[in-house]
Amino acid sequence: MDDTHLITLLSGFCFDFTHMFAPGGLKDEELDALFPQLQAAEEGLSYIRREGRAYHHLSKDGVPEAVYFTRLPYIAEDYPNTPQLMAQLEAFGKKVSQGFDVVLFSGVGGSYLGGKVLYDCYQSEFWTHHDTPAPKVFFVGNNMDTEDMKNIGATLLAMANAVKEQEGRKLRVMLVPISKSGTTMEPTTGFLFFYDRCQKHADKMELSVTVVTDPAQKDGPLMRLSKAYDWEVFPVPYGIGGRFSVLSTPGLIVAATLGMNLSQLLAGAANMDEVCRGSDWRRNPALFGAAVKYLAARDHGASIEVFMPYAMRLKALGEWYVQLLAESLGKREDRNGQTVFYGRTPLVAIGTTDMHAQTQLHQDGIRDKVVQFLFIDSLKGKIHLHNPFPEIQSLRPYENMDVGRALEIAMEANEEALMSDGRMSALYRLPQLDEFYLGQMFYYLMLSIAYEGELANVDAFDQPGVEVYKKIMRRKLGK
Repeated sequence: MDDTHLITLLSGFCFDFTHMFAPGGLKDEELDALFPQLQAAEEGLSYIRREGRAYHHLSKDGVPEAVYFTRLPYIAEDYPNTPQLMAQLEAFGKKVSQGFDVVLFSGVGGSYLGGKVLYDCYQSEFWTHHDTPAPKVFFVGNNMDTEDMKNIGATLLAMANAVKEQEGRKLRVMLVPISKSGTTMEPTTGFLFFYDRCQKHADKMELSVTVVTDPAQKDGPLMRLSKAYDWEVFPVPYGIGGRFSVLSTPGLIVAATLGMNLSQLLAGAANMDEVCRGSDWRRNPALFGAAVKYLAARDHGASIEVFMPYAMRLKALGEWYVQLLAESLGKREDRNGQTVFYGRTPLVAIGTTDMHAQTQLHQDGIRDKVVQFLFIDSLKGKIHLHNPFPEIQSLRPYENMDVGRALEIAMEANEEALMSDGRMSALYRLPQLDEFYLGQMFYYLMLSIAYEGELANVDAFDQPGVEVYKKIMRRKLGK
């Protein structure tokens, strides 16, 4: 294999962009010609790291606003993740693991998606350890779905009845609303519904509340309630947009609840930050990833990006990435005020499931897609099949089949088939999934999106289009 387009870190994390350069795909000369923009993109990220701001970035109120996501990997005073915050999170994790049966996280967007990734990955069979007992976790407030709310409410009541009957005590419930403003509709709806539901069954449920919000908003409802009821408060840090918040309080409080190693999660991100420096695309994997997708979109018509992990539990990672890409890069105007309508439509697919659902389109449909594969090497060797029906000829090849290796072969076949028709794809390969590698993965994707924003000259840290529907909703609801 040509390793010109392959970067393998000392950790074993491998970035393989070889198939982006298949016949009909990109050429090295295109990246070399992009060098002045790559230098400018690197300077843009260096400016963010150095100054805590992004060029021309303004808040929704039109004033300069900090951009601190590059500080997330580091535990330091005056950074989003301070030593005091990490100690508070660790203490919270111990408290809920030892004293609560259920934790309800009520958040939406970045206050939900990152936590859901952490939960799904940690609960998977290929996670390397489960040392700490964790309470039952539910995610609510991520959608105003009445059926889902009622079903979770009914599940809580059934759990409470069982605990009451079997142990003679109340079900211990921790409710955690996560909202920077304290007024976001979906989390507020979930918070009010489940607070009221638990109070109505106070004879069977013992409710506690912990708030994640912006402490600077003294008059915000969550801050006012926390003061009135003496609820513990965790800060949503200033300068961290929701879609970048998985490595700050909204994500770390979920990780702490699960018993994850927070230091290792951030250490993985810090390691990725250290290796993703410089304007040489052959040595900076985040810049390389941003550059190939930028060129694929600008010059090769790739207006759709498919994120396709080969593991069911990683679907949530794809959903988290959808928000990161869509809100960061989907912009009407560039930073000079010129109309550009930039961005790609992100899609989630799961291998091998969606090879039976989407690959027909990827292989034969319009040439407007880049496919990103993700594979975890530790999936191999977990299960070897035994065929109890040797008399059936067609089943004999399944005897002693390594299911994880078969999964990898399916992915390789998908790659090769796409390449044979000049379809572009990339592959991310992790040796295993634990806190360190998950931190690397999160931060790589954040950096690659930030770099592409610089290449496209769009503000990757605002979201003006979201405000349009919010204003209409507030008017219709009389708020």
